[in-house]
Amino acid sequence: MDLLVKLYDLPPAEPAIEKITEFGARLHRPFGPEKAAVVDWVTEKFGARWGSEADMAFAGGNPVSAFTALDPGDAIIGFACYNTTFKGFFGPTGVDDGWRGKGIGTALLLRSLHALREDGHAYGIIGFSALDEFYESIVGAIPIPDSDPGAYGGRIKIT
Repeated sequence: MDLLVKLYDLPPAEPAIEKITEFGARLHRPFGPEKAAVVDWVTEKFGARWGSEADMAFAGGNPVSAFTALDPGDAIIGFACYNTTFKGFFGPTGVDDGWRGKGIGTALLLRSLHALREDGHAYGIIGFSALDEFYESIVGAIPIPDSDPGAYGGRIKIT
């Protein structure tokens, strides 16, 4: 099911972004020369469908409509996209297994939703969510009735 988020009523992103520095992580907005690294990482960790969406984040111009989380050695440990397959949508997003539970997903979510707001959107959509409780607790997301399978339904099967 898709979820709706009021972008004009978001919690600030800065506390979540500061929290991940306790673990040596930081957020980074990638740019053109980093495209292959980001797309390859997303594809390896989360599959071709999400890799394709990460690729779309670089197609919309500058700035890229994605954020990455980096470890102390500047290796990718998480990512989030917005405005990729559909305008006003957040996602996909993911964090490497070894880095989960440290607030990285929250920081990526909030930074991305604030970027959607900065782009002029009043509402954001989290497409085809499997983490409804997480999104509800962090940003007050609510289910959109009759949105399963939503805009992602009826697509080509990717193996």
